[in-house]
Amino acid sequence: MVGSLIGERFACMSFGESHGKCVGMIVDGCPAGLRLDETDIQPLLDLRKPGQTIIATQRKEEDKIEILSGVFNGFTTGAPICMLIWNKEHDSRSYESVVTRPRPGHSDYPAKVKYAGYADYRGGGRFSGRLTATFVMAGAIAQKLLYHTLGIETTAYTVQIGQIKANNIDLENARRNRYTNDTRCPDLDAARQMREAILQTKKEGDSLGGVIECICTGLPVGLGEPIFSSLEADISRAVFSIPAVKAIEFGSGFLGSEKKGSENNDLFTIKNGNIVTKTNNAGGILGGLSNGMPIRMRIGFKPASSIGRTQRTLDISTLSEIDLTVTGRHDPCVVPRAPPVVESIVSVIIADHALRSGFIGTVLE
Repeated sequence: MVGSLIGERFACMSFGESHGKCVGMIVDGCPAGLRLDETDIQPLLDLRKPGQTIIATQRKEEDKIEILSGVFNGFTTGAPICMLIWNKEHDSRSYESVVTRPRPGHSDYPAKVKYAGYADYRGGGRFSGRLTATFVMAGAIAQKLLYHTLGIETTAYTVQIGQIKANNIDLENARRNRYTNDTRCPDLDAARQMREAILQTKKEGDSLGGVIECICTGLPVGLGEPIFSSLEADISRAVFSIPAVKAIEFGSGFLGSEKKGSENNDLFTIKNGNIVTKTNNAGGILGGLSNGMPIRMRIGFKPASSIGRTQRTLDISTLSEIDLTVTGRHDPCVVPRAPPVVESIVSVIIADHALRSGFIGTVLE
């Protein structure tokens, strides 16, 4: 599948299925000389893995990373880095019915048609959120590379669950508090309300969506390419690879469409000897290129499609409508597990553009 590849110079190929033997990632193009081992990747995987709290799926996977190639004596060699985690705790019995009874909100039906019934449907197969673990494998390397070479940091956190919105979040507060609670929201009062809302919705057999905010700091001016490979375009393509993502906006986003140009334009000025803008309505990107300001984006996640309520669907073997109740272990809200995934996939794109633009060399010294 060509769709399993992303990046030109920091090229990543995701492999595996939700209920297959393993899931993994091959990263080609990471410069030689980056100090790296499993302990650089495992902490970020641990933040994403299932079974940690009662507001997440109770599938309990260890998600222990193994690096199979591309690292020697504790440093990257410049060769492809192959990483995997083994799937150890999955139950495929509840998925047999999706062969003829597609679940509302899922990829069951279009995948069955596209691959003529040969696709692995267990747990959603290649379309499962399980595959976001592979994004984190590549993202952990990208994050370390970017920080080590350019001082770039990427921070993602929850700002909304259902109708509950966080308030008064600054970047330092976000970095300090986002992983201190199971909703990954730096506003601790809002985090408590979000948790209660998720638990109540779970009791009702339903699910919630939400919004993740992501901020990237320390970028040089000029990352990105005009037209079809602008920084916004490539980040958006990557972010939409995360299951359940349905929207993204940069800077003032949709609110900017309500303003006048005189209100939305970011005026240039000098601060501490550097050219900056007084506001950041552009979200750190102008003409598809980084402008030196923080990249700020907000990402909308739909409610999780697997819910306990009985829904109507179609038995495609008989073309008759039937009742369907989805069983198994599922997230009542995927948003709390999404921040490390968002940080990872955004970092992969920024690392790719930093290599393409020559800000990072092929060998680190």
